[in-house]
Amino acid sequence: MSLTGKRILITRTRHQASALAEQLEALGAIPVLIPTIEIAPPESFAALDAALDAIRTYDWLIFTSANAVEAFHRRAQFHHLTAIPRKIAVIGPATAHAVESIGLPVDLIPPSYIAESLAAALITQLPIGEPANLLLIRAEQARDHLPRALTAAGATLTIADAYRNQLPQDAIASLQDLLANTKHPDAITFTSASTATNFFNLLEAADLTLPSDVALASIGPITSETLRDLNHPHTLEAPEPTIPALVQSLQTYFIGISKTSSF
Repeated sequence: MSLTGKRILITRTRHQASALAEQLEALGAIPVLIPTIEIAPPESFAALDAALDAIRTYDWLIFTSANAVEAFHRRAQFHHLTAIPRKIAVIGPATAHAVESIGLPVDLIPPSYIAESLAAALITQLPIGEPANLLLIRAEQARDHLPRALTAAGATLTIADAYRNQLPQDAIASLQDLLANTKHPDAITFTSASTATNFFNLLEAADLTLPSDVALASIGPITSETLRDLNHPHTLEAPEPTIPALVQSLQTYFIGISKTSSF
């Protein structure tokens, strides 16, 4: 198997790590789970509660992560919400699956699973000469490209923060134990900009240095840009921001390394 014996660190939230871990294990890898983010409630539910009260007034409901879907669903259940907007747009297949798992239909998935592509696809759906009322459910401190693009196109956009990412309390100790081991990871997977930012913040807080031979595996261009901004450029990037594509990129990378070392 192409990843036999490779120790691969997974930094995504614990409840989301299983799919990646299972795919890596199936290829012989040894997944190491140390989440660098955990999901917490937003500082205030005021914006989300107000949006839920007015849910019938929105033409589109927009989700940019599965976490946003789950947080929205929990709050909607709390309010005994039954109505939904006419159409739902999501950023990619994982988010679409999350929407469908709570019994809602998905009307739009962009061709590329990034905010730029979602914005472009949504703009083509906006009525010409008529107001469009959109609701974006997202994390606190998310990127602003999507809101800027939609409002520039004339949409009326409401942003409701449904959750926030925070540092897990036990992450520093876990990383210290991991990097003290002579068998440090062969690769680290980053599935969002937040996992990358938090990982290197945790390293700095723990006064740890990452070995230079550890491969940094990015799920897509936004995460790769974040890694570059952190002065830790990605070693490999998935061709599309999905877990299967990330796993395939790891396979390709380590197969290439193996062939190089055999000469």
